[in-house]
Amino acid sequence: MEHISISSLASFIWSVADLLRGDFKQSQYGRIILPFTVLRRLECVLEATKDNVLAQAEATKALPENAREKLLLNAAGQNFYNASPLNLNRLGENNTGDNLDAYVRAFSKDAREIFEHFNFVNTIYGLDDANILYQVVQKFREVDLSPDTVDNYHMGLVFEELIRRFAESSNETAGEHFTPRDIVRLTTSLVFSGDDAALTKPGVVRSIYDPTAGTGGFLSSGMEYLKEINENARLATYGQELNPESYAICKADMLIKGQDISNIKLGNTLSDDQLEFERFDYCLSNPPFGVDWKKVEKRINDEHKLKGFNGRFGAGLPRVSDGSLLFLMHLISKMKPVSDKSEGSRIGIILNGSPLFTGGAGSGESEIRRYILERDLLDALIALPTDMFYNTGIATYIWVLSNHKPAERKGKVLLINASDMHSSMRKSLGSKRKFLDDDAISTIVDLYSRYEQSPIAKIFNTTDFGYRRITVERPLKLALYPHDAERLNSLQQQNAWAKLADELQQGILSALAAMPQDKYLSRDGFKKAFTKAFAAASTSKLPAPVIKLLLSQLGEQDDTAEICQTKGEPEPATELRDNENVPLNEDIDVYFRREVLPHVPDAWIDTSKTDPLDGKVGLVGYEIPFNRHFYQYQPPRSLGEIDADLDAVAKDIMQLLAEVHS
Repeated sequence: MEHISISSLASFIWSVADLLRGDFKQSQYGRIILPFTVLRRLECVLEATKDNVLAQAEATKALPENAREKLLLNAAGQNFYNASPLNLNRLGENNTGDNLDAYVRAFSKDAREIFEHFNFVNTIYGLDDANILYQVVQKFREVDLSPDTVDNYHMGLVFEELIRRFAESSNETAGEHFTPRDIVRLTTSLVFSGDDAALTKPGVVRSIYDPTAGTGGFLSSGMEYLKEINENARLATYGQELNPESYAICKADMLIKGQDISNIKLGNTLSDDQLEFERFDYCLSNPPFGVDWKKVEKRINDEHKLKGFNGRFGAGLPRVSDGSLLFLMHLISKMKPVSDKSEGSRIGIILNGSPLFTGGAGSGESEIRRYILERDLLDALIALPTDMFYNTGIATYIWVLSNHKPAERKGKVLLINASDMHSSMRKSLGSKRKFLDDDAISTIVDLYSRYEQSPIAKIFNTTDFGYRRITVERPLKLALYPHDAERLNSLQQQNAWAKLADELQQGILSALAAMPQDKYLSRDGFKKAFTKAFAAASTSKLPAPVIKLLLSQLGEQDDTAEICQTKGEPEPATELRDNENVPLNEDIDVYFRREVLPHVPDAWIDTSKTDPLDGKVGLVGYEIPFNRHFYQYQPPRSLGEIDADLDAVAKDIMQLLAEVHS
């Protein structure tokens, strides 16, 4: 089929919408048209073996369901069947709804489940109530979707076109379940392009997986890409989807394309991985941006604690408000290890900006980035333009990961800034105002394939994104003020003060009043003077916590004061404690002498704070400040230009005022 035929066929099918107008909302059209399209396609595919199936159905009535199902599938010559003598031509004008319901229920389990998740029975009786069911059935029975007329590949393209129209007609919610085709195409091309040579071999078989399958866009795009470079290659598709309607669309799409639909699962991938023991050649995903995982928090925490690196989340857990990195870790767990039987795996995942930098050293996010970079899994990051998705305009990034990088890429990461490579859409679809045309996609893939530096492509070492967070201490130097009225008042407002006996309180205040100096620049000198004054003012015993209370309320850090020491070592001033992020590929002592000591000569590094994984001083962290690496300084305009603009504005204002008064 030519491209125009695909478009024409899709348009003809979508023209059913003309019958629906007035009785149904535009956003509901796809929920009616898609399952009817699936039904007509399955009916056409099964037509050649219909008589065999009906004969087998009659002959096997008494058999157990499992045994009967195998015989019926064999009779159909497909991985689905329908055991009803009905079809769209035989439903009749009377009782059309009941007959259609019975017809759909006669499909084999996997095919029947598609219609159940479309809530097709509600669609049938909704159309019946509107008195247009028979007309819709008539419209679909006119469409020839037999395999001789439309093969699996082109039928898949037609169905994808219908899905796209559905997405656009319901664009207020589309972003939750549909990834725009330009983004799908780019991500797929990036992930597959690294393996083009391997994929052109005869008889190649590969697997592709999407844990957030939506309506199956990535799975379809993978099949399309592979067909373009190798007609004889086979791609086995696997996926899991949370939303029942999207799951039904995905499963229907895979069924139409001749895939084994038992590999498409329904459920929450993070808490209930239904393909737990499977590993895949290619993984592609566009998980929801910034969605919290509170509902499945216990399951994920348990897996993290109990399984560690034997599970999916051993590296760490992100904050509960954003589960994006959980999907990335899940995909990494699905990679095939490189061996004699496998060349390894590649991943393409679309994430928002926060996974690049959220969380400091030691946080779950940082530890996940560390795990990825220290294992040299990250191959490239591509910044996309804003306003690319149906339901959000935020900045997004494609992460490309591989566990079989070529030699020249080992230990490297390529950043591509494609944020300005967009075209404007003639008509916005929700928040989607921009798209990537074929030239832009080709340019980005070419930049990735060449792996060379350019103004919008930069190559970094994996260690360039790492740092050690060292703790910088400065000595405690206390000045104490025993006669300061404000500090004395604050002292008496403390809970610890209220717990002291009245006699003891009076003794302390008397001793402070009797101290000879207004200001002490030595903590030890203050203690001695106070102890002596208290002994003269009171017969009470002086509890040790009292001195601590006085020091906290009457003292303040003062660079002119004497350094406070314990066992001959300077004590750190907690309020002056600071952290420095030292680049991972730099010696911390050299950095400290250059960057810190010239400004605070009495500072030191707390060497007791070490990284739990490598035991060295400083906590290791990783972040990828993408925008910083592509920042271009824009000099401010000259004062002359600014003055000229102000003069022009002032003239405009004066002219407007003159018109008002004239």
